[in-house]
Amino acid sequence: MDKLKQFTQSSLMLPLCALAVLLLFNAIFVDDFFTISMMENGNLYGRPIDILYRASSLIILALGMTFVIATGGIDISVGAVVAISAATCCLMLGGDISGVPEHPFIVAIIAALCAGIISGIWNGTLVAKFKIQAMVATLILMTSGRGIAQLLTDGQIITVYYTPFSYIGGNIPGVMVPTAMIIAFLMVCLVVFLDRKTSLGLMIQSVGINPTASRYAGVKVTAVLFAVYIFSGFCAGTAGLIEGSLIRAADANNAGLNMEMDAILAVTLGGTLMVGGRYYIGGTIIGAITIQTLTTTMYAVGVSSDRLPAIKAIVILLIITIQSERFKELYRNWRLKKSKEAANA
Repeated sequence: MDKLKQFTQSSLMLPLCALAVLLLFNAIFVDDFFTISMMENGNLYGRPIDILYRASSLIILALGMTFVIATGGIDISVGAVVAISAATCCLMLGGDISGVPEHPFIVAIIAALCAGIISGIWNGTLVAKFKIQAMVATLILMTSGRGIAQLLTDGQIITVYYTPFSYIGGNIPGVMVPTAMIIAFLMVCLVVFLDRKTSLGLMIQSVGINPTASRYAGVKVTAVLFAVYIFSGFCAGTAGLIEGSLIRAADANNAGLNMEMDAILAVTLGGTLMVGGRYYIGGTIIGAITIQTLTTTMYAVGVSSDRLPAIKAIVILLIITIQSERFKELYRNWRLKKSKEAANA
């Protein structure tokens, strides 16, 4: 009974329940949803694998977004940064049909990651140094980022024929698990290490709860804000590599489109409040998988892509309602009433 009570009060309850409802729906209404098979090339195939595969970029983005939101900020530019990162990598590799890259592969990868980091430095400068509200500061890059990606690609879709580039968003020969899932796992390990083995997690929560008190306590608030926005840019740069590799091209108009909204939804679904403070890495991961499961489920039952945002909007409304103080107060009063009725019975 005590364990059940602890679970109901846990931050993981909401994302786990949402994921369980979706999986139950699929088990009933979607044929062979949980079937996993092996293709002729040795790669695993099936909707569960596809969900984890497609959720990898979102998990990486959401990890960076978690730290940003925990400080009381927000980064709505990550979708545009994904486009910049993908454009940078594809531009460095070039579109030579012979498959010979214009620059070394490792240089292209580093350039794409640096593009994400520079974007994070830009956002961090506006938020930490110039004290611009995070929504406004990141809105600048959100609106201009795709224009930057268009300038890099000269308004063209650059198709990359260099085969190893496809391994980032696909499979390395001889490895059954998609590379994107491996990258997402490594990013999770990095975040858990930073959270558990360093003081960064405590400082992030402190800044999110009360930056003024944190500054008086000796926390370098400006440095912490810089760090979280740079890390968010790094995560977006990594996701950009995956998204560009998926289609083997740089599509400045569509790469990372609306991914910032999914990342924010994943973080909030995982129990992290938008006002900042305590965050939940496990909840964020489950939230990202839940969002991708919702997307896959809607496609499986025939919902078109143009109607999917409306479904997600309903989910966001439900999450905001459940997390509101008024709803929590009503829930506490209902439980107290039930307890009294049980005691009097």
